[in-house]
Amino acid sequence: MIRPRVDKLLDNTDSHYAVVLVAAKRARQLNSYYRALGEGSYEEYTPPMVETHARSNYLTIALEELAAGKLNYRYRA
Repeated sequence: MIRPRVDKLLDNTDSHYAVVLVAAKRARQLNSYYRALGEGSYEEYTPPMVETHARSNYLTIALEELAAGKLNYRYRA
């Protein structure tokens, strides 16, 4: 079973394409945050914005943040 559900993700975005782009970018940011946390400097990275049980799966955390409406995005012109 996929969590969060795709229909919940699409409520906060305008297409499947946007879901993939936003979640992938946020997952990379979370990866950088946890890597920097291990090194002792984490000031420049945003920590996870939702409580989750999937601490080691950054893509799942990013999708949960997107489903909760915590992520905003815009397309460049």
